Amino acid sequence: MSIITLTSDFGNLDYRVAAVKGKILSLNSKVNIVDITHDIQAFNLIQTSYIVRNAYKYFPKGTIHILSVDSFYNRSRKNILYKADGSYFLAADNGLLSLIFFDIKPEAIYEITLNNRFDDVVNFTSTDVFVPAAVHLANGGLPEVIGRKIDSAKELLFPKPVFNESEKMIIGEVTYIDNFGNIISNISKDFFESTGKGNEGFTIKFRNLTLSRVYSSHTEVVSDWERETEFHGQSAAIFNDSQLLELTIYKGSKKNGAKSLFGLNVGENIYVEFV
Repeated sequence: MSIITLTSDFGNLDYRVAAVKGKILSLNSKVNIVDITHDIQAFNLIQTSYIVRNAYKYFPKGTIHILSVDSFYNRSRKNILYKADGSYFLAADNGLLSLIFFDIKPEAIYEITLNNRFDDVVNFTSTDVFVPAAVHLANGGLPEVIGRKIDSAKELLFPKPVFNESEKMIIGEVTYIDNFGNIISNISKDFFESTGKGNEGFTIKFRNLTLSRVYSSHTEVVSDWERETEFHGQSAAIFNDSQLLELTIYKGSKKNGAKSLFGLNVGENIYVEFV
């Protein structure tokens, strides 16, 4: 059974998500539809890229991913199809796919030509362009039938940490805040270890706070499991599942997690100073 996933900034209150699912089922009632999320902040491509990049790898090869973020139709902007890492990704040509695959070269890129003639009317990109293209692929159709190969698509630069060698300091930034209020930076474990090699220690600095240790997981914060409740609310830095430096509060939440207690927002700096 073919799988089509949906990611959008539509939210779940309005009709849009239901309309997309209804259109898919009207074209092929046997497709397996999976929601990744519809709670993306409006037009937030960085947030979308983090979620999709970390989710798509768990799906079988050949899965078709519809990414309806910043996807409102405009005839002057292309809609594109990436074939990358063994699966298909449909999105507006807004740079989103370059953020997801900043380190992976797509196998092919297509401009979707479906419903793109001069007299075609597109009221809703997801139902009128993405869904017919996705179902065509789910039915075993070739991408060349619904699009033409192009050499490149719009590219955006994913924010990268920098290393100030004279001050022996990494300057990174907050790129994502998750549902538990955890603060995810763009500082990878590899970058952290390669720049810090040969130093005796480090201090992680943000706002007016500091941490001097990085744990390998959230649960490593607990040193005595018989007293586990005593560690609730402890602040820590970890390398998360994506091997990115994360600031966390053990068993924190949106209301009392790192976001609310540290007061950091997306785009703010995090520093790692080596000694």
